[in-house]
Amino acid sequence: MPTYKLSYFEGQGLGEVSRQLLHLSETPFEDDRISQEDWPKRKDSMPFAKLPVLFVDGKPLPQSLAIARYLANQFGFAGKTPFESAWVDALGDQFKDYFSEMVPYFMALGGDNEEEKSRLQLEVAEPAINKFFSILEKRAKDNGSNGHFVGDSLTWIDIHISDHMGVGEKYFPNAYAAFPTVLALREGTVSLPKLKEWIEKRPVTPY
Repeated sequence: MPTYKLSYFEGQGLGEVSRQLLHLSETPFEDDRISQEDWPKRKDSMPFAKLPVLFVDGKPLPQSLAIARYLANQFGFAGKTPFESAWVDALGDQFKDYFSEMVPYFMALGGDNEEEKSRLQLEVAEPAINKFFSILEKRAKDNGSNGHFVGDSLTWIDIHISDHMGVGEKYFPNAYAAFPTVLALREGTVSLPKLKEWIEKRPVTPY
């Protein structure tokens, strides 16, 4: 079996889906959590000077969704058919579009300007959430409201969206109240015994 090391910041963010995939598959890995203080010293050693990076037998793989797709394909969380896998990837790409729209709000969360946070929540975050989660709600319903976005088995996009929602609710509760099918999907995902075990033991972080 290859050796795995996942390097990412201390929080959940864009690295958490890969941590969860490794845990779900019962794959040993080094959980390399890099502090903000240490990051400048290590930045130039990463392929794109960004995190996360997955090291497989010492060889680096950058980009969060490339890592998630690689691990999902390795461990059986990418969809059962090529068409399902393509749909999972499509939702992952749509998440990237949404995340890019949310960046100004995420940046403001790290500051002390409460007025700016409130403005960006209203002008940036809420419209982006409503647009993206309306897509997810429709997709979950079109898939039969069966607890998955694609097919009838757990995929990395179920895990990724569920974890992202957990982070989002820390900053504005009830953000997803208008999307009951997605909320039910998330509840089913985070209640899976192995995921629940991971969530309960991982470090508590603000993001």
